[in-house]
Amino acid sequence: MSDTVVKTPCIICVAITGSVPTKADNPAVPVSLSEQVESTHEAFEAGATIAHCHVRDDAGNPTSDPTRFANLKQGIETHCPGMIVQLSTGGRSGAGHARGGMLPLAPDMASLSVGSNNFPTRVYENPPDLIDWLASEMAKHDVKPEIEAFDLSHIFRAAVMYQNGQIKDVPYVQFVMGVKNAMPVDREVFDFYVHTVRRLLGDAPWCAAGIGANQIVVNEWSIAAGGHVRTGLEDNVRLNRDTLAPSNAALVARAVELCDAYKRPIATTAEARSILGLRKGVA
Repeated sequence: MSDTVVKTPCIICVAITGSVPTKADNPAVPVSLSEQVESTHEAFEAGATIAHCHVRDDAGNPTSDPTRFANLKQGIETHCPGMIVQLSTGGRSGAGHARGGMLPLAPDMASLSVGSNNFPTRVYENPPDLIDWLASEMAKHDVKPEIEAFDLSHIFRAAVMYQNGQIKDVPYVQFVMGVKNAMPVDREVFDFYVHTVRRLLGDAPWCAAGIGANQIVVNEWSIAAGGHVRTGLEDNVRLNRDTLAPSNAALVARAVELCDAYKRPIATTAEARSILGLRKGVA
């Protein structure tokens, strides 16, 4: 591995809440707006430069309510200057065009799933017409998509959408591994994902996320290979089999330790924005 790859600053994304984890799973899961802002601030201070955000209603259920997203976005921008705000358009919190109702808020980024796949108990439906509409809304509001690749075909689809101009900037692809009934955590598959991104998209930056106990495994693979990482309570509520993670910041700190071990500097907010081709953040 070249020194250039080893020394590339690592962007750490913290997925603070998600749509599934509850306080019954781990009391540290932030649900209310104030909890989410506070948890994000702690993770930001620990080294995270992207906040991947979902919102919940008053009952704690996932929602795509644009007003709640607006309040969360404002809170993060106020307390975490320069942090990249990435809003979720995932299908657990809404259906159809409701999934993109927050895009007019013009966050820095938003998640974009470009194909369907199985989840633990259902099909995660991302039909082509909805994918095309979400991509067009992101382009309209200058929102950079993060491609959530649950399957190899999703990387190919993202490349086609980029070639067609539906994605206006070089795609940022995140490999999601370890969701039950979807792509398992497999090192040869991971390596082929990296190879595929490089073959189709050149030196485009990429990221990886591992679910549950595999979070730290995929974090290490990605850091060692020169990629970027996602961590946080959305994907994993434990430090180990016997210990709940006390905070999102604690999971970020684990990723920082791995970066230190592999001599990867942690990307600052300015470096992360430069790597991803984003506009400057609010200072």
